[in-house]
Amino acid sequence: MALLGTGSKRFTAMYIVCLIALPVLVVTATVMYQNSSFDLFAGFVKARKVIWDDNAQRLSARIVGGVQRNISATYKENHAGSIHGEAPSPSPTSASSLPRNDTVHDGSSASTKLKTLPTEAVKNGSSEPSTKASSMANDKLLHGLLSDEFEESSCRSRYRAYLLQKSSPHIPSRYLKVKLRRYEHLHRRCGPHSVSYKKTMKELLKLSYNAPSKRMCRYLVWNPSNGLGNRMISLVAALLYSVLTDRVLLAEFRGDMEGLFCEPFPNSSWVSPNDFPYKHRYNRLPTYESLLKRNISSETSTDVPPFLRLRLGSTGLGHEYFHCEHSQLLLSRVSVLVLDSDQYSVPALFMVSSFSPQLNKMFPRRDTVFHHLARYLFHPSNEVWGLIVRFYEAYLAKANKIIGVQVRVFAADITPAETIMDQILTCTTKYKILPEVQLEQTTHTLPVNLTSTAILVASLHKYYSENLSSTYWWRPTVNGELIGVYQPSYEGKQKHYDINHNKKALADMYLLSLSDVLVTTGQSTFGYVAQGLGGLKPVILMKTIGPKAASPPCGHALSMEPCYHFPPKYDCRSKRKVDHISSIFPDMVPCEDLKWGVKLVAH
Repeated sequence: MALLGTGSKRFTAMYIVCLIALPVLVVTATVMYQNSSFDLFAGFVKARKVIWDDNAQRLSARIVGGVQRNISATYKENHAGSIHGEAPSPSPTSASSLPRNDTVHDGSSASTKLKTLPTEAVKNGSSEPSTKASSMANDKLLHGLLSDEFEESSCRSRYRAYLLQKSSPHIPSRYLKVKLRRYEHLHRRCGPHSVSYKKTMKELLKLSYNAPSKRMCRYLVWNPSNGLGNRMISLVAALLYSVLTDRVLLAEFRGDMEGLFCEPFPNSSWVSPNDFPYKHRYNRLPTYESLLKRNISSETSTDVPPFLRLRLGSTGLGHEYFHCEHSQLLLSRVSVLVLDSDQYSVPALFMVSSFSPQLNKMFPRRDTVFHHLARYLFHPSNEVWGLIVRFYEAYLAKANKIIGVQVRVFAADITPAETIMDQILTCTTKYKILPEVQLEQTTHTLPVNLTSTAILVASLHKYYSENLSSTYWWRPTVNGELIGVYQPSYEGKQKHYDINHNKKALADMYLLSLSDVLVTTGQSTFGYVAQGLGGLKPVILMKTIGPKAASPPCGHALSMEPCYHFPPKYDCRSKRKVDHISSIFPDMVPCEDLKWGVKLVAH
């Protein structure tokens, strides 16, 4: 018992000592662990930060023509959260400089990162989080040009185009943004299958002649013709006319345009419904020319039909008098206008005196109309966006400079390809666009600081890209830069009513718009779209037909606006014809590539 009592006392004493010592040991160990872990983590962050800063500097160094691409800034923004557990891309110089998960397929990674960055920045204490978030939102929405009401997954190009595009120096006016938001509200209220749409159509079908009430919606139905370039420039004109006249724009998309573009207006559709009155029978509608021939004035209260066909082509009474005030008063009484046009008739809208107050506030710079409205309206579908991004990542992303060359041959059967190729080389040499090659064979030593140039060729024929590629393969450049020549597609001939052909054409136009320097073919609407989307003033190859190149072979564009090929010659104020309508309007000049055409220029 004595032994048992002694052992019990010893056990009790040891138990008490342990109770006292254990907390001390735990606190000491915790402090040591935290200190050592913090030092280790701090060192890890510091080491990785050096790598990120170096990568960011290398990406930021890719400045072409004084304009820095958005990609380097986006890379730094998208990887700002990496020190909090996200792994950065392995090597932005060996891979594409576009974020690798930028939604060619499902798009989940990049979209989440872009959406959550501002919140994470605030939580993690990043410097100037509100400024970064505001800057990203401005880029993403093109400085408020785009609505933020869309789901990103429905149209990946809408909010991701800025990752590829150069930052535009042209900021949309506040009034333009207000007008577009108002139009979106109108389109939502009166768009296809809405209550207002159904009521309006029901009433209109009862009328022989138009007696529109204020409750009724009014529409402009765009009817396509010719190739994709013509369709896109005429659609922009139709949108502007709709905004100016409070009409709802409906597009008559057929099989060769289905799946090309995303819906541009939130919570509605711009596609003409299958049950739209007179669908596929628009040629039976009375025309605006017929009203003019019957001398129906704008004050006449009867004899104006509810549906009217408006043809704005190269000739005709409607074409000559459309810009006159009495014509606009008459057309304003028609509920549904069906527009047949393949022209960029925007300059004609600037000739209408009653539109001037709105247009002056919407576009303080006249040469930005197409640039703003095309970037607002045309968002490649997810399928076409995949074509664009995959090609860009594979061939263009790592280039220091992108030179776009768009070649259109108008009469290939009588115009030798060699003639066009000589014209390209003459013009690109004159304006120092393409890098020079060494004429004599020498032992070539690569320079220490390599730069690369990507030459992007868009043409129906592969001869021109193959010729340029062969030139730069056999001869090194004078300054040692590396040249890659790439052509996304070559169809051989223009294929009308072919959806796959149009998808490739749209991808080509968009890729050309990403160029730093652009060469286009005169009178080609394909080139007009590319220069307008990119905000570029290209060097224009003048239209050549036959074995002899045009003289002069090329010239610099005065503005990035498309050319209106067939403007009216009638002066509404003096009521007489003039030699050239640009002589009356100071914001218009004859087109560089078509002397009787007219285009908008900056003041």
